[in-house]
Amino acid sequence: MADKFYRLGCDIGGTFTDFVLLNDKTGELKIYKCLTTPKDPSDAVEHGIREMEKNTPAFVEKMDEVIHGTTLVINSIIERKGAKTGLITTKGFRDVLEIGRGIRYAPYDVFAEFPKPLIPRHLRLEVDERIRSDGTVLKPLNPEEARQAVRTLLKMGVESIAVCLINSFENPAHELMLKGIIEKEAPGVSVSFSCRVLPQIKEYERTSTTATNAYVKPLTGRYLSRLSGRLGSIGFKGKLFIMLSSGGVTSVETAAEFPVRIIESGPTAAVIAGQYYGKLFNISEMFCFDMGGTTAKSCLIQKGVAGVVPTFEVGRVQRFMKGSGLTIQVPVVDLMEIGAGGGSIAKVSRMGTLQVGPESSGADPGPMCYAIGGKDPCVTDADLLLGYLDENYFLGGEMKLDKEAARRGVMERVARPLGVTFVQSIWGIHDLINETMAAAAKTHIAEKGGNPKVVTIVAFGGAGPVHAYSLAKKLGAPRLLVPPNAGVGSALGFFTAPRAFDLLRSHKVSLGSANFLDIEKIFKELEADATKILKKEATEKDIKFQRSLDMRFVGQGAETNVPLTEKDFTKLKKEEVRRRFDGVYEKLYGRTYPDSEVEFFNFKVRASLPERLLQLPKLEKKKRSLDQAIKGKRPAYSPMARDFIPYTVYDRYKLFPRAKFRGPAIIEEKESTVIVGEDASVSMDDFGFLWIDLSAGQKPVTKTRMPAKKKLKR
Repeated sequence: MADKFYRLGCDIGGTFTDFVLLNDKTGELKIYKCLTTPKDPSDAVEHGIREMEKNTPAFVEKMDEVIHGTTLVINSIIERKGAKTGLITTKGFRDVLEIGRGIRYAPYDVFAEFPKPLIPRHLRLEVDERIRSDGTVLKPLNPEEARQAVRTLLKMGVESIAVCLINSFENPAHELMLKGIIEKEAPGVSVSFSCRVLPQIKEYERTSTTATNAYVKPLTGRYLSRLSGRLGSIGFKGKLFIMLSSGGVTSVETAAEFPVRIIESGPTAAVIAGQYYGKLFNISEMFCFDMGGTTAKSCLIQKGVAGVVPTFEVGRVQRFMKGSGLTIQVPVVDLMEIGAGGGSIAKVSRMGTLQVGPESSGADPGPMCYAIGGKDPCVTDADLLLGYLDENYFLGGEMKLDKEAARRGVMERVARPLGVTFVQSIWGIHDLINETMAAAAKTHIAEKGGNPKVVTIVAFGGAGPVHAYSLAKKLGAPRLLVPPNAGVGSALGFFTAPRAFDLLRSHKVSLGSANFLDIEKIFKELEADATKILKKEATEKDIKFQRSLDMRFVGQGAETNVPLTEKDFTKLKKEEVRRRFDGVYEKLYGRTYPDSEVEFFNFKVRASLPERLLQLPKLEKKKRSLDQAIKGKRPAYSPMARDFIPYTVYDRYKLFPRAKFRGPAIIEEKESTVIVGEDASVSMDDFGFLWIDLSAGQKPVTKTRMPAKKKLKR
């Protein structure tokens, strides 16, 4: 509509809630950032919008859409604050959530812990039914037995029910019978059916994903309903979209029905923004680094595309140990958690060494320098004491930091217990978190076949630009890119995300015996389901479909994804399908096996609507001198000099296209601060991006050795 030309991106993080208001007519962006309100995240959303209205009056009435990302779902799983949930499953499969894949993530650790299932055993009930792998009924479901199972769960006080019956992806008849029974017996109870949530082979992953969806569904539904109501109460009459973990956005109704799809809602948006910038500047290898107040996540973007993986883990018992978390089988951008955030707590470990994280102070009580009740020194406290942050210009001066409280906390909790100097302690906190992130980043890049010495690092988040220079040095990366408004990168990334939804269905059949008419029918059914989801947002003619196949050699345990461009599968010949599979397989693994039979495993469809991309405005080319952008100098710690030296402080808003200068420099904007060492050079392009060249000095930053306990030096 012509009178609705504003779009708002809103990202709720663990510490801060970020807002970006885009004027589609002019391309103008307006930014706001405030502390998250954990008890009711919608409080921060309403507060932020009302604050933004002071500078842009009556913009709410002219908003076409709000695009929202949230950590609510993942936090409710990690903190175990979801609904009391029951599970109805096939006889013999009650313990599948605990058995899992039967693999020990740490085979030599006899004390290795595993995450507790979201649904305890006494709330997992069985029904004596059985459907074969080909979809035929071996043992019919007894309606009375199913009814009794539902009544038993209701007596135990469940708020949500997950239903996952064996082989329901081939024949959902028994799950649909249970659906009718539950609707009659418990019309007000939230229900999740595996044939809707994940109609896919692999019993553990399907049960775990369905159980997770059921666990967070009531909480997510209440939150999204409350958020919609609050937006309506302040005059918003447009559309509310939610960011998906796969990199698309979807309607609030779909997100409420499948909340498991929005677990990585917030961090994904920064990667989508990085993907957009990579294509804009033709960067073939980009390492997206997003560090906020609670976590730091990364993603390697190759040839302008961020990878999407079909499974991931949440709520790991051991933070960086694969296999120690709950398995979720939904498409998600290939993110890796590589460290902690600005609110990560620094302390002395049981072994008498410095430890940073994984515990976080979050938004409440926050780091000690926030002066709102925090009693533990955090990474942000160390950054402030190192001179990297200005206590009078945090969030543009809206939030004054307490430097003395931070100093006192570091001395009492870190320096004195370790027996080290004050400077060693604050640099140790900063350097240790960078070292942790660099080690994880190297692993992530190597696993994807990348090279850290050729990647361009793009920094997002409030803490990302503060730590990106040191991270780049440790990786040996030659170049660092800091976009404008990097501190609200996720909220900005919402405008570059497509409105899309991914669906799949399992059907195992060998290529030789496959009936392509049956396969085409599966694809058509998936496209019809996707159309129902997206048609609320646009007409059917606007929806585009992208098909792909998961295939494997018969007897193999892992699948290979084969993209399709054809709209009609029946037009393909079996020889052509085999040729494509061999081509993809050989590219991935170096060889293929022409004499071995292959089989179909999953059929996938991605439905998407036309993109409404962010159009970046160019900066005005005014005649300015670099001196006009200099705010002054302040002492900050240099790892090269091993001492505090004068850093030139620049006002990012006063820098201009083609401006160039060398470090040591601190570039400040309201939502983030960029730190540049003395061996790097900085230039600004026509769009306001900062390009930081580190190729001149590739020597790694010297690590600070934290000595064993000694007498405190003063």
